[in-house]
Amino acid sequence: MVTFTLNGTELEVKEGTTLLEVARDQGIEIPTLCYHEEMSTYGACRLCLVEVVRRDWPSIQPACLYPAREGIEVNTDTERVRKSRKILLELYLARSPESQVIIDLAKEYGIRDTRFKLKESERSECILCGLCVRACAEISKRHAISFAHRGSKRMIQTPFEELADTCVGCQACAFVCPTGVIKIDEAD
Repeated sequence: MVTFTLNGTELEVKEGTTLLEVARDQGIEIPTLCYHEEMSTYGACRLCLVEVVRRDWPSIQPACLYPAREGIEVNTDTERVRKSRKILLELYLARSPESQVIIDLAKEYGIRDTRFKLKESERSECILCGLCVRACAEISKRHAISFAHRGSKRMIQTPFEELADTCVGCQACAFVCPTGVIKIDEAD
């Protein structure tokens, strides 16, 4: 067990428990787009950022990856945290301006428009959170999709951009997609 402070409240939790898990157990809302409790954590979206003070040294950390540690102080709603989340949401809004989940989160943080402008070719409803890839690999055990390329060309795709023989149509990828970009065609 470790003892630490979360938003001014001292807590004792099992060692290895992530800050996101503790916060949710305490009823503290922390936004996420890439987290699913049934899969490994990836930390791609970074919306779960919190401020961690360890040995008088504050830092911004992803709550989904950072474990509760002895003596740390964690704050989930500081000015630094809100600013970080706002910038991230503006970037997501620039990439996925039609995504309702992004629009709703942006509104929660008072964002109506983004200062970041992307070319039409750089926009995508896919936010590259990796949930679909992890669902295919960890839940379905199929590995039919994966990340491809780097930088602004990064995308999720099947091997060689062809229908993967390993895909069984389980729809796990579509079920976990936070933006709803993955559509499943109904069989005739």
